[in-house]
Amino acid sequence: MKAARHAGVMGAMELPFARGEGLEHVQTFFGLNRETRMEVLLFHVEEHMSRSVLEQIEQFGKIDATPGTGIAFQLNVEDVVGVTHQIQMLKELVKEQI
Repeated sequence: MKAARHAGVMGAMELPFARGEGLEHVQTFFGLNRETRMEVLLFHVEEHMSRSVLEQIEQFGKIDATPGTGIAFQLNVEDVVGVTHQIQMLKELVKEQI
């Protein structure tokens, strides 16, 4: 979250208790997963800022350098509601970056 805020993200939605498995099979103890709890963070970011935010998250979390630290990706969102209070701030930020 710190890296995303530093890159200009104004807020996030956290989805707790995510699970995942990479190349290594997760070991179990009597059928219970021994993996650590993970969260999914969702950021709604203006298109022109998205790559910069992704790079900040990767650098801060050392995601490419350290297996098991998570993944970060971006999806295009065509439309969204509930952020009208942020639109003016986003417009100003985008003007500065273009």
